Amino acid sequence: MHVALTGATGFLGLRLLRRLLDTHRSVTVLVHAGSGDALRRITRFFALSGVPESSLAELPRRLRVVETELERPGLGLSGRAFQELADGLGAIWHSAGSINLAGDLPELRRTNVEGTRHVLELAAAGRARPVVHHVSTAFVAGSRREGVAYEDELDDAYGFENAYERSKYEAEALIHAWSREHSRPVVVLRPSILVTDLPPHPELPSHPFQVVERILRDARSTADPGGRPRVRLVARPDGRLNLTQVDHAAEMMVRLAGRTPSGGVDTYHVVHDRDVPVPTIAALLERLVDVSIDLVATKPDDPSALEALVDFYPGLTTYLTHRRRFDDTRVRALFGSSAASDRVDLDYLWSGLVPRDLVPAGPPPTAVSPSARHA
Repeated sequence: MHVALTGATGFLGLRLLRRLLDTHRSVTVLVHAGSGDALRRITRFFALSGVPESSLAELPRRLRVVETELERPGLGLSGRAFQELADGLGAIWHSAGSINLAGDLPELRRTNVEGTRHVLELAAAGRARPVVHHVSTAFVAGSRREGVAYEDELDDAYGFENAYERSKYEAEALIHAWSREHSRPVVVLRPSILVTDLPPHPELPSHPFQVVERILRDARSTADPGGRPRVRLVARPDGRLNLTQVDHAAEMMVRLAGRTPSGGVDTYHVVHDRDVPVPTIAALLERLVDVSIDLVATKPDDPSALEALVDFYPGLTTYLTHRRRFDDTRVRALFGSSAASDRVDLDYLWSGLVPRDLVPAGPPPTAVSPSARHA
């Protein structure tokens, strides 16, 4: 079976590619036209993550790079090239997409919905009827902040925290319609927030917490460059977020893909078995950006300039009020104890956000900061 992967140079896509190469002789990577030297970036990631030199030397032979435009019908390819690509595939992994939590809906739809539509067109055109593996997000659960989100649920009744969530929901709805129309199986994989303990590197893609750090740092520099400012964040002290190691998520996804699909849409939550308390996240941000954080129940009537800038970004504070749980009974029933994840704590998150040469001599914090409290 020959496999194609979109998003192969992204934070998750690179890990998926590494796992797919463990089980497939070669992989076709569909990269954005004009995005640069994908093979060089892939090779660099593999080198930085410890892949042996002998395996690196084989990458040009094992990878086929095809430049595409997901937002265009036919992926921007000629009719002949599109058909040849489709006919050569036994499976398609769709990992590409925009995770811009501040993006507007039309922009996100072009990438996340129309991109998915055109990948499904590729699958429909293939003579071998390739199975589609679609990377979605557990956050299609939307604005419901309590209770349990189940894998078989796909409902917009609660609304969405941002346009990103809505676009991913619409992509999943499109997949269900396509599966019914063509009587074809699709595997939908819903990860939670993906993190790593691999230190940041200028040649590696950013992960969500790096983006949050940059926003906070820029806001602090703009609004209050001196001292140690205090920031009031709307959050629940008993709130929790699900953070999953990206390497573990990629492993689980490839293992799930090895199962025989049901024939319809099989959806799996690829999440951590233990949530991270919101005060732990607040303590991490305090250490990273040198601020003091108070967790408050409502927006302050007199926000400082820094608080106003922080609150402007919809992806930072919204999720600090969540207490819902993502049910992953199906995954745990399939894989038992091997589905469990290693602990994601303050030390782990710190390691993935601070370059090795900038880590202070003392150990990173191991307890929740006393200033990350509810006021």
